[in-house]
Amino acid sequence: MGRIVVIGAGMGAMAAAARLAVAGHRVVVYERGETYGGGVGRWERDGFRFDVGPGVLTLPAVWRDLFVKTGKEALEDVVELVQVDPSAWHVFGDGSEAALPNASRAGVVAALDEALGAGAGARWGDFLVRAREAWDRTRRPLLEEPLWPNWEVLAGREPYPSVPHKRLLRTRRAGTLAEVGAWELRDARLTALLESHALAHGLDPRTAPAGAAVLPYMEHAFGTWYVRGGLRELARAVYERCLARRVEFVFGTEVVRVVEKDGRAVGVEVANTAQGSPAEGTSQGSPTERAPQPQGSPAEGTSPLATTIVDADFVVTGVAPGLLGVPARGEGEVGPQRGLPSRLSMLLALRGARPEGTPHRTVVHTPGRDAELASLFGPVPVPPAHPTVTVLRPDDPALVPDAGHEAMVVTATVPAGVEGDHEAAVDAMLTAAGRAVPELRERILWREVRTPADVAAVTGAEGGSIPPPALAAAEGRFLHPSNTTALPGLFTVGGWSHPGGGLPHAGMSGALVAGLIVEGLEFRGSQ
Repeated sequence: MGRIVVIGAGMGAMAAAARLAVAGHRVVVYERGETYGGGVGRWERDGFRFDVGPGVLTLPAVWRDLFVKTGKEALEDVVELVQVDPSAWHVFGDGSEAALPNASRAGVVAALDEALGAGAGARWGDFLVRAREAWDRTRRPLLEEPLWPNWEVLAGREPYPSVPHKRLLRTRRAGTLAEVGAWELRDARLTALLESHALAHGLDPRTAPAGAAVLPYMEHAFGTWYVRGGLRELARAVYERCLARRVEFVFGTEVVRVVEKDGRAVGVEVANTAQGSPAEGTSQGSPTERAPQPQGSPAEGTSPLATTIVDADFVVTGVAPGLLGVPARGEGEVGPQRGLPSRLSMLLALRGARPEGTPHRTVVHTPGRDAELASLFGPVPVPPAHPTVTVLRPDDPALVPDAGHEAMVVTATVPAGVEGDHEAAVDAMLTAAGRAVPELRERILWREVRTPADVAAVTGAEGGSIPPPALAAAEGRFLHPSNTTALPGLFTVGGWSHPGGGLPHAGMSGALVAGLIVEGLEFRGSQ
């Protein structure tokens, strides 16, 4: 079998590494940071533990499949999965509230009717039926199959079966998520519920295609889940599965370029840095190493960079685009999106116990939807004055030093690359969260703020941008580059390649890359 180098230890990269190792390949992962998981991190202080990255999990079947295909232990044997119920408590801009049951259409319909008035639940339920049709049409090409060579088919077809709408003597169908809300849901609060799923992924609902309806549908159909101990425990389980399959990890080592020979990727060049011991259960080094060829004279007054060439039969890169000079795809292919937003997060250590019956997840919607979207997606993006925030309050003793404290994470979508003082944005987020958490400011023991710069430091993405899931229609603007590249032997994995960002999508990208390498370019996805 072949020698494979994987660049980066993100979730998609580790998913690919485990599957490739099971297929008999010798796999080594080079990670420039000191730990695994990419954006699925953890921050600890004074006995408090916080997820840095996703706080809930949808479509857990993706990760169940990984564990079934790579060993005897199932996912539930190595982590404790619990359903989040209610799935979310929503506090709308007008002050009305609704708690939505997890994965129950009838329950959601009843809850919305009670909270928002008769008929609201039926309109949302009818929308979910149409969203399911969009999901059925796009599930395989957007999640389970490599990007089609004739991807233009996905670019032109709108999968969402919108309801005909008469407007100015014309019959029109919704082409964007915002139009679905305005024309089909016909309630500002239902529209906020719909658009919050796009906003959480950094998508502007005014330009996101109507097919983005699959985002709330995924949550509705497959439920919302939490991993006891935090989502970081999922990353730990995947990492340990890689170790069990004899994947090697080399941390604190940066890959500076992909080595090409005779029109094919034949290895990578890594920077030689001062190394400690490799992670427990791993070995330092790579399948084959040799001294690099001279790269020219160093600039006066500097020392030459010591590097090593690592030979490989295949290279899989999970890093953000542009970091390694990965060759452009073929003419006419889709490319990575630009100008995507990031996230601003507050990790709050609170005095006082978590009240009984507190929802795990609360979405506090902005009272000024148009102003928020104009701030985030305008010509000069700025953090909104009144943001939509997500408040995570897990019922998990592992996250706090004792029962007299609570760990809370408050997150908002903000523009990527915004530097300087975030105090105004943080204050706005605290004000928003305070609408759902009484006396929040008085309970704060201390706080840690995680900015787009922190996201960039962990992931390498420009400005801390976070990639959204791939979506059909809209002339392909919401598709991601294929997992194959213009350089034979080089494959891409993770959120910046097909099928895009999000934990389920990362797991699927790993499965797709493993299939393309093991079965060849004719691989068309699992059946």
